[in-house]
Amino acid sequence: MIKELVSHVREYKKQAIATPLFMIGEVSMETVIPLVMSYLIDRGIERGDMSQIWLYGLILLATATVSLFSGVMSGKMAAVSSAGFARNLRHDMYYTIQDYSFSNIDKFSTSSIITRLTTDVTNVQNAFQMILRMAVRAPMTLIFSMIMALTVNARISMVFLFALPVLAVGIYLIMTRTHPIFKRVFKTYDKLNNVVQENLHGIRVVKNFVREDYEVQKFNGISESIYQDFTKAERQLALMNPLMMVCIYTCTLVISWLGARAIIASGNNPDLGMTTGQLMSLITYVIQILSSLMMVSFVFLMIIMSRASAQRIVEVLDEQSDITSPENALTEIRDGSVDFDHVHFSYSSRSERDTLSDINIHIPSGAVVGILGGTGSGKSTLVQLIPRLYDASSGTVRVGGEDVRKYDLTALRDSVAMVLQKNELFSGTIRDNLRWGNEQATDEEIEEACRLAQADPFIQEMPDKYDTWIEQGGTNVSGGQKQRLCIARALLKKPKILILDDSTSAVDTKTDSLIRAGFRSFIPETTKIIIAQRVSSVMDADLIIVLDDGAVSDAGTHEELLERSEIYREVHDSQTKGGAEE
Repeated sequence: MIKELVSHVREYKKQAIATPLFMIGEVSMETVIPLVMSYLIDRGIERGDMSQIWLYGLILLATATVSLFSGVMSGKMAAVSSAGFARNLRHDMYYTIQDYSFSNIDKFSTSSIITRLTTDVTNVQNAFQMILRMAVRAPMTLIFSMIMALTVNARISMVFLFALPVLAVGIYLIMTRTHPIFKRVFKTYDKLNNVVQENLHGIRVVKNFVREDYEVQKFNGISESIYQDFTKAERQLALMNPLMMVCIYTCTLVISWLGARAIIASGNNPDLGMTTGQLMSLITYVIQILSSLMMVSFVFLMIIMSRASAQRIVEVLDEQSDITSPENALTEIRDGSVDFDHVHFSYSSRSERDTLSDINIHIPSGAVVGILGGTGSGKSTLVQLIPRLYDASSGTVRVGGEDVRKYDLTALRDSVAMVLQKNELFSGTIRDNLRWGNEQATDEEIEEACRLAQADPFIQEMPDKYDTWIEQGGTNVSGGQKQRLCIARALLKKPKILILDDSTSAVDTKTDSLIRAGFRSFIPETTKIIIAQRVSSVMDADLIIVLDDGAVSDAGTHEELLERSEIYREVHDSQTKGGAEE
């Protein structure tokens, strides 16, 4: 995991390496300063020797300046490298997700992916910066200060050895109690994001059913859970500071007492024993030693907190798409013919039954095919196998006479245009949205596709026409307008296969009829597969497939199915005779 994460530092390696080097320089100067201070007091101030005062004063100024410069550079390098590391992580995670198949995306909820891209990356960024600085500073300060303290007075310096076990045990107990809490909090963040996402996506439904209070309570419940966990963890962490202070003050008192006795015994003579300056430096070193141990504990705590986040990030980065282009992949699709040969499919290998069972269908190139069936019959799942959004569990799906698994993914999906059941428009102008289908499309091609999709009339009535701004999600256009824009966008791909997944449900029957008539006239060579709830949308199709419970119940023309398919006849009668009676 560590090796995987470090590989994403990339162009910021120099700054990452420079950070601890500057930090070593800062620490070494900080540990020299107390020693210089003791010389200043003992050899300058105590003796009234101005030459010594100037000498050690200048040395003190020089060491402080070097320490300041090293600290500033270390902080700058750490900030640059950690921010760059986080940027690379988010970039690599985002691009990895773009390569996922639908089955890969199903493994991670949207809210979980958002948490991993935001909160988890921030946690790892903070841990990375702390490792570069504090993980170097704390142990180096501990080592340097111990060496300097032993150099000043080895016997009295032993005092801190009694404080170290007390502090270490206390820190260990606090860390073991807080780690499970932080681990639990990150999972709760996923739930929080999921609640927010559901609420924002379904805000119209929430308001329509006057469920604002319920949604607020649900959000407050999860927020309260996070609050309680963080409060509990912070309450435990708050014990570290008083524990640290008790150890520091106890050591200071004991060293002061022992040091004072040694100074009196030596007459403050450095040649005979302890001096005032040495006592001051020794107290400083003990404080540095215990403070560094405290810093080490915080580093470990941050690493433990970020470990769960790091694992969640690596899970996303290591996830391999189960749908990829084969070696020597085919890049040319001969025509728009589609064949399903004994196809079975299930969304999970643990499913007790297949979503699709033994599908055998032949669709000639250029044909108009309608697919009817009840909710959950597998209509959308069936067409998603054609551009390999999912792969069949068994059997073969062929396009242009070749197994879809032999094609280059980009080539295959460029030849198939899908207007999904859930239409999606992006923030930008109408022209920008339409060019998702073809970036190089001319204005004439855009307008032609919109006329074919019956979108041009309402676009011409808009104030800025094709330059009208579309809000995120297409909230400033109606459902029918959104569907027609999405159909026009698909047509700009000039596909060999056009799939409309219940994508004219929000338009009136007259507009629906005009769209289908345009398809026959202007794109006769394109295979058109129409999933619909209305019989009128598919009754003039060359082939109508009736799905029932994931299997093909019957297939034929409108007249043939009226004669022999009970399911088709029931749907037809309910929509025609029922409507007539009303």
